[in-house]
Amino acid sequence: MKKLFTLFLLFCNTLIFSQTVLNSFPLNLNFLGKTQILNTEDEKNNAVYVFAWDDENINILKYNKSLFLTNQFTDSIKKEKNRNLIGCSIDKEQKPTLYWSSLSYKNILISTYDLENKTSKSLNFDFPRNHEYVIYSFQQHNAFYILAKEIDFEHLLLYKFEDGKCEIKMFDLSTFTYKNKDNVSISFNALIKYFPIKKIEPDVLNPIDVAARISKLYVQDDHLILTVDSSLLKTQAFDLTMSTGKVKERTFNLPAAQNPFQSANSFYFDKKLFQVVANTEEFVFEIKDFESGNSIKTYRLTKSDSIPFKMSPFYMQVENKKPRELETTAKFLKNLEGLTPGISITKNNKNNFITFSGLGEFKDFYYNAAADDDFGERSYYSAGKMVYFDAMLNENFDFIKDKRAVPSAIDNLFYFLNSNKKIQLYDALKLEDSYLLSYYDTNSKQYIMRRFTEGYSNLDSGNPISNKSLFSQPVRFEKIKSR
Repeated sequence: MKKLFTLFLLFCNTLIFSQTVLNSFPLNLNFLGKTQILNTEDEKNNAVYVFAWDDENINILKYNKSLFLTNQFTDSIKKEKNRNLIGCSIDKEQKPTLYWSSLSYKNILISTYDLENKTSKSLNFDFPRNHEYVIYSFQQHNAFYILAKEIDFEHLLLYKFEDGKCEIKMFDLSTFTYKNKDNVSISFNALIKYFPIKKIEPDVLNPIDVAARISKLYVQDDHLILTVDSSLLKTQAFDLTMSTGKVKERTFNLPAAQNPFQSANSFYFDKKLFQVVANTEEFVFEIKDFESGNSIKTYRLTKSDSIPFKMSPFYMQVENKKPRELETTAKFLKNLEGLTPGISITKNNKNNFITFSGLGEFKDFYYNAAADDDFGERSYYSAGKMVYFDAMLNENFDFIKDKRAVPSAIDNLFYFLNSNKKIQLYDALKLEDSYLLSYYDTNSKQYIMRRFTEGYSNLDSGNPISNKSLFSQPVRFEKIKSR
C-alpha cells in the first residue's frame, strides 16, 4: 500500500518545485532490467558517492560536499553479475565498499574500490550454517549492517561491516514473555514467524500496509527499537543497543476504552510511543513518553463525534477499487472493525503529519445463479480492505487543521517522480536539509542529480503538495493477513 507515495494525482497544476538540477553525467547503461543505482554519503566529510551498474560494469562517481564531481571509476563486473547490490560502506581511507548478496542471501561478495589508483579487490563472506534469513540491512555512520535470524534460536544477530572487518552482536530475546490476542504465551520464533518484523523507514510517511504491521523495527543512532503489538493488553518495546548487544524491555499498557476492543497498534516516533485502540463505539489515541512511559495526551473519539480536525475525509477502499468516502465517524468505526489498525507519522516543519488507518480482509458472499437452488447458492469470498484518514499534530501534540502545510523535501521529491513516471531507475539520499535524487534518463543516456528542499510556489488547493488530502487515491493490494 502506497497511500502517500504512490501519488495518483487527480488535480495537477503547473508547479515550480523546490528543486535544483545539480549535475548530469553521460552514462551508457546496458540491460536496464538488471541495473541498480545506489547513493551514499561519507558522514565524515559529506562526500557523496553514486554507484550505477549493469551487466558489464560498475560506474562510481564521487562528489564533494558542494556536489562537484571530483573523481570517477569504471570497473568491470564478473562475479557480481548474478547478485544483488544491497549496501555500501566507506572505510577510513575513503574507499567505498559494495556488498553483493547471492540470491539466497547465504553469501556476500565484498568489493572495495580504490578510486585514486583505479583498482578493486573482493572478499567472500559466508553466513553461519544456522543462518535462516535476513530481516533488514542498512547503512549508518559509514558502516554497513545486516540484521539476521538464525534457525531454531530465539535471538537476532547484527552483523557490522566496517574497515574490512565484520563484528557480530547477538540480541537474546528468549527470556521475555510474548502473548497473542487471546493472552496465550507464544515463543519469540512463533511471534516473528506469524508477525514478521518490518523496518520502518525514517523521515517519510510509511504506507498503510507497513503501519499495520504488528512487529516493527526502528533504527535510532546506536539503538534498534523493536515494538510488538500482538497482545490486546500492552505494547512491548525492546531497546537493542547495537554497540553492546544488550536488550531492554519496556511495556506500555494500551489506552483504556469504555467497551472491549479487538484491535490495537502503535508507532514509535521522536522518542514517543503513539498507541491506538478501536471498536465500533469509540477510537482512543494516546501519546506516551518512551523513556518514562508517562502519558502526554489522550484523545477519545466516539461514533457520534464529527472530528473537525481531519485533514482528509474518511476513506474506505476494497481491493483495487477507487476509495469511497465514508460520511460519518460511526461508518468509519464500523468499517474499521475486524481490521488491524495502524498509525504512520512524519515531520512537517514543527508539526507531525499523521495517518490513522486499518487494514485486513473481510468476508462477503454473492448468490451463484448457476447453482441448483432456485434462489442461487451463497458463494463466499475474501477481499482486502482498508480505511484511513489524515490529521496534523502541532509540537504540543494538539490536533490542528492546516491543509496548506508547507510541503517537505520528500513530498516534492515523490511529486516529481509521480509526474515523471518514465523514471524507473533512481535512488534518494537524505542530506542535512534536503533530499538528493539520482536517476538515469534513458532518452539522453545521462545520470542526473536533483536536490529537493521544502516549500512550494503554487498555493492552489488542487495542488496535492499543498493539499495532502488529495494523496488519498487508489492503491494496489498484495496478499495480506488480518490479526
